[in-house]
Amino acid sequence: MNEYNDDDFKGIDQRLRDSLTDALFDALLLLKDREECYRFFQDIATVAEIKSLAQRLEVAKLLEKNVTYTTIAQSTGASTATISRVKRCLYFGADGYQMVLKRLEEKEKEED
Repeated sequence: MNEYNDDDFKGIDQRLRDSLTDALFDALLLLKDREECYRFFQDIATVAEIKSLAQRLEVAKLLEKNVTYTTIAQSTGASTATISRVKRCLYFGADGYQMVLKRLEEKEKEED
């Protein structure tokens, strides 16, 4: 049974929403720095899974810069299927990529 109100988390896929996923995300929010992230992710995921997530974020960054699929595939090693999926999520998803990319850009500006 879903414990959430339909108005909660608008745009989020209903299949994601459950107490186990909440617990995972709550754990992620407790990580304090990059080293803690490395330690946690090394224990919870395979190297390939982590690299795949990192690759998708890089693909999203490049798509935002209007880099071509061919160039993205060559520079990241991502398949065109992965690039297409990231593009679909980037422009028609829950705005998670957009939110993170904007925050990363703001952080880079602060560090300059």
